[in-house]
Amino acid sequence: MIKGHFRKDFMWGAATASYQIEGAWDKDGKGQSIWDTYAHTEGAIEDGTNGDITCDTYHKYLEDIKMLKRLKATHYRFSLSWSRLLPTADSSAPNAAGVAFYNKFIDGLLANNIKPCVTLYHWDLPQCVQDKGGWQSEDVVEKFKEYADFCFSQFGDRVKLWVTINEPHVQCGFGFGMGIHAPGIKDPMNACYQVSRTMLLSHAHTYRMYSSKYRAKQNGLISITLNSDWCEPKDPSNPDHVKAAQFYIDATLGWFAHPIFKDGDYPDSMKEHILEMSKAQGLKNSRLPVLRTYDFFGLNHYTTRLAEQITDETQAFAIHPDMPSFWLFIVPTGLRKLLNYISKTYGDPSIIITENGCSTKHSVNNPGDTKQLEDEQRCRFITSYLNEALKAHLLDGVDLRGYFLWTLMDNFEWAAGYTERFGLYHVDFEDPARTRTPRKSAATFTKIIEENGF
Repeated sequence: MIKGHFRKDFMWGAATASYQIEGAWDKDGKGQSIWDTYAHTEGAIEDGTNGDITCDTYHKYLEDIKMLKRLKATHYRFSLSWSRLLPTADSSAPNAAGVAFYNKFIDGLLANNIKPCVTLYHWDLPQCVQDKGGWQSEDVVEKFKEYADFCFSQFGDRVKLWVTINEPHVQCGFGFGMGIHAPGIKDPMNACYQVSRTMLLSHAHTYRMYSSKYRAKQNGLISITLNSDWCEPKDPSNPDHVKAAQFYIDATLGWFAHPIFKDGDYPDSMKEHILEMSKAQGLKNSRLPVLRTYDFFGLNHYTTRLAEQITDETQAFAIHPDMPSFWLFIVPTGLRKLLNYISKTYGDPSIIITENGCSTKHSVNNPGDTKQLEDEQRCRFITSYLNEALKAHLLDGVDLRGYFLWTLMDNFEWAAGYTERFGLYHVDFEDPARTRTPRKSAATFTKIIEENGF
């Protein structure tokens, strides 16, 4: 641990996503999204639940704003529901109730001195767009740009921080490779790469449209948010392990960061691997017109892994025995190393940590249960990860501009349903009022915000 402070204008906030918190899935003219469809599919969600009501933010957004104010947050990252705003994905036929909801939400945040950071797409594609090919169709690029244009025109006078797409890597892998997220497509050899291309192009076209049409008047910042673990060789003296660790980072972060932040192309290691696997992937001419379409580097980071080459003996997937989320190893030093890697590899961009957090896993919904509220592990997680971020800033010179903790409150955690809880606030999902109760970690986070560091 070191003592010190972040920048005076450091952004402090929490992050959420529309499908995970809003509820009101079929209310007031909202159209259906791919997650509405997927969550209603038998066997798709671990506990058989869905996001029909979830935290009911659509009706309880004022409570959410009060929670943020108690945290002393300066910013709040949330996403817009494309299908709530444009039920038919047609910007000439908007849903007035959806527009009014987000206007009230944004105005309420600003009235409490909390600046909105708005994500345009956090995985909930309108079902009507999916029915016409979705992200696997080139047509989605213009459709996304049309949606973004509508959002900028409606909210850009007050929203000054935009994220185009959240974690395209996860959407490609889970939604189109493994099929364990919406829309549930299992096509790892083709769909993953189709979707990565259209998402990158959608981001770039939207960035350029904002720059040419809105930037001078609205004076906002816009970028994409990429997820990445840190990865190290299991045996640093073994060249195969070193190569495996670098490939893991290339195939997770580099897949999307290289085209945007570096040279307009995919990492060489990834192209070589894919061409080895199949000559039909079409990545030989992979250069994309997306270079330098960013104002900051949005980073979602949770964990670190050790890598070795895949053999029959090493194929088993590593599972952390002590964590509710089997994939989430707590390794605070990994964040500092990843921030330094991004800074050195991608030309020292301004970085905003747009997600970072850890989960608890309890079946009990009683908010008075000390297991639910005395979340010592999350307190240690927040403290240690943020101190490593401070080291990256103060000791290493990384240009770190903000930190958004995942997440404000317990919510529908995608395919895990309500079995994993990431919230600073416990939500009682058995209570029709969806009562929110602060955990100990909320006070821990507030103290760091108040001190702007340690």
